Amino acid sequence: MTDVAQAVRRALEEDIGTGDVTSQACVPADRRATGFFIGRQRLILAGTEVLPLMFDDPHLCKHDGDTVSDGEIIAEVHGPARRLLECERTALNFLQRLSGVATLARAFAEQVKGTNCQVLDTRKTTPCLRVLEKRAAAAGGVTNHRMGLFDAILIKNNHISAAGGVKQALENARASSSLPIEIEVRTKAELQAALANGATKLLLDNLTPTEAEEWIREISGRATVEISGGVTLQSVRAYAETGADFVSSGAITHSAPAVDISFRLELL
Repeated sequence: MTDVAQAVRRALEEDIGTGDVTSQACVPADRRATGFFIGRQRLILAGTEVLPLMFDDPHLCKHDGDTVSDGEIIAEVHGPARRLLECERTALNFLQRLSGVATLARAFAEQVKGTNCQVLDTRKTTPCLRVLEKRAAAAGGVTNHRMGLFDAILIKNNHISAAGGVKQALENARASSSLPIEIEVRTKAELQAALANGATKLLLDNLTPTEAEEWIREISGRATVEISGGVTLQSVRAYAETGADFVSSGAITHSAPAVDISFRLELL
């Protein structure tokens, strides 16, 4: 079973438990209906891949990455009214959360238009929902960074401390893996050590835009540069204009507000 299917199964089990007692008590078992998912604000859609895992043959009127206006129908679902009702909240939870991520991601992407800088997401995701949240961020127009600890080497400050320094960390990483290597530098001394030891991807963390611009001038194209730490929707443009190749923001996934989507049921 895929990560997405597992997430949907767990979410349904969490909500339905031993049964939707309200629908069972109120709604005849043979009653059929159509349900409409409707946007109630301007948003960027994400998460529609969960709908076929909850409903039979849903009809999508909008797709991931599309802009949805207030009042627009996102999708239609058909089937037993009880089934539609018991899946309603879980489906909305996914769509509202993931579309919130996509909507914030689109705002970040719009902020850096006209620069040569790409916005990256991070691993600051909801446990067990990373695949969905990363896909939502991509639907919004930002670039996925590494999916986890397994697909790229990112040497952070604690790795440097544990390895015994920048030089040792880089040498150890190269000796043990052929994966891409990026290294965080916190001081000018670490910056010089990283460059002297052949680092080609640098992470500058918790610098002001002015400081980042100064460091990037010193790097002078010898390595690609990612800026992270405190990058917000309000500051991302300033960081993008420093000459950085990438800016990353955990806010895209960890602080995205849910958007407003409703579900309307009509009897067949």
